[in-house]
Amino acid sequence: MAQIEPQRHFASALIVDDHPLFCDALAMTLKTVAGIEDIETASLLSDALDALAEGAAPDVIVLDLNLPDVNGLDGLIRLRTAAGTTPLVVVSSMADNRMVSSVMRAGANGFVPKHSQRGVFRQAFDALVRDEVFLPEGFVDVADAGQSADAGEDAVARLSTLTNQQARILQLICEGKLNKQIAYDLSIAETTVKAHVTAIMRKLGVQSRTQAVLIAGEASFSNLLPRGPDTP
Repeated sequence: MAQIEPQRHFASALIVDDHPLFCDALAMTLKTVAGIEDIETASLLSDALDALAEGAAPDVIVLDLNLPDVNGLDGLIRLRTAAGTTPLVVVSSMADNRMVSSVMRAGANGFVPKHSQRGVFRQAFDALVRDEVFLPEGFVDVADAGQSADAGEDAVARLSTLTNQQARILQLICEGKLNKQIAYDLSIAETTVKAHVTAIMRKLGVQSRTQAVLIAGEASFSNLLPRGPDTP
């Protein structure tokens, strides 16, 4: 007789969102629909990454894409890398097909449109405990719809191959910092930084730091949100 695999159980969660009222409401929702009692919050991506680096091990992570220290899906990509196999659900008001497709390609386990009814959150977490992904009702994958991936989606795919340390270094490169400054900020050897930069350029398929910065820019929200009919 085949054994039935036990379902995943969520006892703790990390909510990453900079709106205190929404955090409170979302925490109450998680307690109600998923029975999660141990809930921590972080208002910045950097706070969430620090918590994970210091040993925090939530059973599930809930992420809002709009954070003060994030402009695009690079935050999701970095958090996905840092969280390992921990289920990660994105809750966002930017819920068009193109954005949802990019989010899922960046490694999210589910997407719930912000301000959804509790029933939708219940469906999402019911799917997660079965190790299934959750997608909003009516979602159509742009790839399945026959639409070719654009530069933004291609950038997300490339950036998702970076390790957490490589993603941190790329962020500092985007801030205009040199290898010596990056080494100081991260408390690592300059030769280690150089090795990471070489690996970053190889993974991104570029030949220079400037080109790497441009790839990172393609993953910004402005390049992933739907364009109007008059936008080239």
